[in-house]
Amino acid sequence: MNLFASRWAPLPEGVRAVSGGGLAPGFRAGALAAGIKPSGKLDLGLLICDEADATSAARFTRSGVQAAPVLLTRERSELSKLRAVVVNSGNANAATGQEGFEVAAAMQDAPAAALGVGAHQVAVCSTGVIGVQMDSEPVVAGISECAQQLSASGEEDFQKAIMTTDAFEKRATIEVALSGGPVKISAQAKGAGMIQPSFATMLCFIQTDAKLEAQTAELLLSVTVKRSFDRISVDGQLSTNDTVVLIASGASGVEIDPESDDELRFGEALDGLLRALAISIVRDGEGAVRIGRVVVHGGHGPSVERVARSIANSPLVKTALHGGDPNWGRIAQAAGMAVPESAPLPVDISIEGMQVCVAGREIEYDGDALAVRASGDEIEYTVGLPGDGHEAECFFSDLSHQYITINADYTT
Repeated sequence: MNLFASRWAPLPEGVRAVSGGGLAPGFRAGALAAGIKPSGKLDLGLLICDEADATSAARFTRSGVQAAPVLLTRERSELSKLRAVVVNSGNANAATGQEGFEVAAAMQDAPAAALGVGAHQVAVCSTGVIGVQMDSEPVVAGISECAQQLSASGEEDFQKAIMTTDAFEKRATIEVALSGGPVKISAQAKGAGMIQPSFATMLCFIQTDAKLEAQTAELLLSVTVKRSFDRISVDGQLSTNDTVVLIASGASGVEIDPESDDELRFGEALDGLLRALAISIVRDGEGAVRIGRVVVHGGHGPSVERVARSIANSPLVKTALHGGDPNWGRIAQAAGMAVPESAPLPVDISIEGMQVCVAGREIEYDGDALAVRASGDEIEYTVGLPGDGHEAECFFSDLSHQYITINADYTT
């Protein structure tokens, strides 16, 4: 799948996709089946940065119920000096109490011992079913075995090991032209359901051979996550396990100075990569057929944000999107729900560039032409509120029959 096929996430100038992907220099990865998934498929992945002076940054779910790996990584890891990631799929290790925390600690200690890094340099991640205790013994044994098999070509297996209900892989590698020479950024993500703006049931691991100061890595990840994974919705459900980790090996020798043109170009490349990955999560959407983008503009920032999220999360808007039905009344309803006590709200609405509502009232438009526009794979909605100066966007999937089937049978 071409992750950069969407019109909403084009590659910036001076950036090219690397055919076949592959880890950025300075990294090794691998995976194996530790028996967590009953299917026997790959379910344990390990990634290491071989450069001792690597820098890093991380972001986590804002849920009030956070999984043990998230809590442990936030509390015990030095987030600016991470060198390794251990991740399992098939069990979220969430809502598992002290026992779950101890399993996460064992998962952190095992790669530290096997790879010769500090436990504080290991990020721990899990994804899968919530509320099920996980046996640490086969996982720890699997980590020790996996550590002996890591390679620079292990990205594909690592990707497969982090997937749950994903219908396809979500990984890409790009090369960025900078003044000191080219650098690479590689990334692997997973996610298809329990997706909500404010993070999602998703994991993303990003590697680069650029040399970044820790503060630069933190700044760039913060900005790009807000424009990507913080802007997607499949079902409006906030996950317990969301984690994004960026590690910079510096293996290229190309140093990116703060507030430089190179920092800007690198940031634009990272932004394009993460937006493409985020949109691929929405496109997966556990059975999604179409994806949408809603752009809301107006004079009051909080209202603009609330309206965008309300439309992206609306089951009525999502089902209309699934059927290719340009029912703009559902968009108006979702907008009004987000800003109660604002009647009469003079909202403007356009679908795929065709205006259908001005100041809260329908206008004359070509219904047949609009129906054709609404039948594509990507549908854009634009909503105008009174005033100007603020804008918010969200990407979202439709709501399909397949989504119901997948989630009705998730644990059975």
